[in-house]
Amino acid sequence: MLGKIAAVFLKDLRLEWRSRETLVTVCLFSIVIIFIFNFGFDPTREESLRLLPGLLWVAFAFSGVWGCNRSFATEKENGCLEAIMLAPMDPGIIYLGKVLANLLFILVAEMVVLFLAVIWYNLPFKSINGWLLLVVFLGTFGYVAVGTLFAAIAVNTRMREVMLPILHFPVAVPVFIAAMESTAGALRAQPVAEYVDWIRLLFSFSIIFTTASYLLFRYVMEE
Repeated sequence: MLGKIAAVFLKDLRLEWRSRETLVTVCLFSIVIIFIFNFGFDPTREESLRLLPGLLWVAFAFSGVWGCNRSFATEKENGCLEAIMLAPMDPGIIYLGKVLANLLFILVAEMVVLFLAVIWYNLPFKSINGWLLLVVFLGTFGYVAVGTLFAAIAVNTRMREVMLPILHFPVAVPVFIAAMESTAGALRAQPVAEYVDWIRLLFSFSIIFTTASYLLFRYVMEE
């Protein structure tokens, strides 16, 4: 099973390496959002710590939609989606491979955005601590897990670029709320005990969304 998941994952990596379309676009889109907000106001350090968690996750959310959307749109455009579904493997394996590939692309973009945000908003680099990286990983994982499922649904619609966020954002709201609260605590270097409940909630939602999406993916692709 792990070998088949790795095969799907490596296939998406090879496709991305040839085009570099998803990673570059996701990075640029996220950077533009943070850049525009940086010029929209001139916050003090305290205001930056209050506003930045929301700005970061807005950027991650909208760029992540593009990343998830491209994971199946590329297969559809190349006429490979039907061939993948005919492969002798559990559809859930395809789902997990796609999740890992999307997770990697979006995490790389998020690390670039996080680094630039710390510079633009005059925060110390020690703000990027281990707890913050854990929160970003868990939030992105939960977001990508459900986003990959909805991308498979939206790919067969005419307006998939519009349909995906309409389906995705309402379901992912719990992930965003927990991620923003956890990010705020991590950026402020607060004691972990003050926001650990949000991290636990974020972890729980990530597991629930991944498990439910894995079980439902077979029926989505059959439709």
